Amino acid sequence: MPIRASDAERIDNISFFSNAAAPTRERVLSGAFLQRFPANTTLLLEGDPVDFLYVLLEGSVELGAGWKSRDTTLAVLRPVSTFILAAVVLDADALMSAVTLEKSEILMIPGESLRSAMKQDSAFGFAISEELSGCYRGLVRAIKNQKLRDSTERLANYLLTQRVRQGETDTIVLPHEKRILASLLGMTPENLSRAFAKLHAQGVSVEGARVHIEKPAALERLARPSPLIDNHYAQSRNEFGKAFTERQRGTLDRS
Repeated sequence: MPIRASDAERIDNISFFSNAAAPTRERVLSGAFLQRFPANTTLLLEGDPVDFLYVLLEGSVELGAGWKSRDTTLAVLRPVSTFILAAVVLDADALMSAVTLEKSEILMIPGESLRSAMKQDSAFGFAISEELSGCYRGLVRAIKNQKLRDSTERLANYLLTQRVRQGETDTIVLPHEKRILASLLGMTPENLSRAFAKLHAQGVSVEGARVHIEKPAALERLARPSPLIDNHYAQSRNEFGKAFTERQRGTLDRS
């Protein structure tokens, strides 16, 4: 569907549009359109040519990949999030698949329009580079989390992240089913269950999707969150300048 005037405010929440010059914004959006997708819709597959930049405005999207008989979840996105931006900038094929997890509304921006605007408007090009840099730093954080921590530490830090996002409450609700959570954390579902069991000594108990954290301080002592790995922790300590611009992927997903 075409973009309505009522959608302008949501589009302005997209980081690289927030301060874009009006002519640039109009040029980029001239061929864009909003599309509503039902849950479990495959938006693109690994190896597909990428003709559009996707911007998630409502709903949630799972980014994943597969090799032989194995599949993994790379990130779960929530509004407002861009995805496949690097492929659009490079005019390259997709390295990830994208599937809606619930009814979602997505802004689709023609890749050629975006690339043309980047060349013609240096400020807009810089804004795109900031978005890409945030995505890259989020990826580095996710890799460090996977390689430097064991499964129990990864789960502990994930729970602390969710606790921050859900208002420092001692009972949080897991935003994903456990199959997806296990994949995000680089585990099998069986390993995830064992990791939850190991956290019982830190006051963690699980009932369905609800997780009660009785002793947050004990959980933090085990997790040892670091501003060099955990973006939410860098933000809470106001460290490293523009930590808030970083896009949280992988285990620090955008839920």
